[in-house]
Amino acid sequence: MRRMPAVAGQFYPADANSLRTMVEGFLGKASRSNPALGLMVPHAGYIFSGAFAGQTFGSVDIPTKVVIIGPNHTGYGESLALFAKGSWVTPLGEVPVEEDLADKILKAFPRLVADDLAHRFEHSLEVQVPFLQVKAPQVQIVPLCLAPVPLAELLALGEAVGKVLASEKERVLLVASSDMTHYEPGIAARKKDQMALKHVCALDPEGLYRTVSSEQISMCGVVSTVVMLSAAKYLGARKGHLICYGNSGDVTGDQSEVVGYAGVVVD
Repeated sequence: MRRMPAVAGQFYPADANSLRTMVEGFLGKASRSNPALGLMVPHAGYIFSGAFAGQTFGSVDIPTKVVIIGPNHTGYGESLALFAKGSWVTPLGEVPVEEDLADKILKAFPRLVADDLAHRFEHSLEVQVPFLQVKAPQVQIVPLCLAPVPLAELLALGEAVGKVLASEKERVLLVASSDMTHYEPGIAARKKDQMALKHVCALDPEGLYRTVSSEQISMCGVVSTVVMLSAAKYLGARKGHLICYGNSGDVTGDQSEVVGYAGVVVD
């Protein structure tokens, strides 16, 4: 199946030249980037969060295989859904799904289901793809879309993904898609987000999940970040590094009600 763009012209430009120029600007002119096991990047409209995503993607080497993990905002499809066959289309062209790797992950965690519907209208994964296309034109992806499920299941999924990636000959990058606190004053959002990011950088998926719950932090991609951290830990990750943090008010000039954005690199 060819998964067609759902939010081109809304979250990012539908025109290929405009999109490429915007993404290249966000990625910057970094003269060096480093290997990484995982990333956490935001997924709002590029005008708000593109600079944060670009700074994060720009700081790492992008291998030819990337597992993208995002939350299900739409409610469609299976709760643990993997896009197993075909390709994803953006204005910049077509990105193939790495079908062999997708099949291995499906077999490693039977609760995971090959399901296209969960992905069809979901923006959290789609907005990451142009960054990968610009920085790594030969990239292949394995997209996972996750609804809220219990912590134990997320940790088990992450470990299963980690075991599969550990057996691959070449490094595979994990990308967790998540925004941070939603629709609170900037000062309050930063305080809550710092609590969550402390656990992300400490590679503590359990602490992240429990803190987000107990402190009522509206971090929409906590599920994807828990899975990424669990997989990265299995692969031997040592630490997370906060690359950037800010919020939508930095763009609008209004800090009364913001959405927080953070970029984290795990190595």
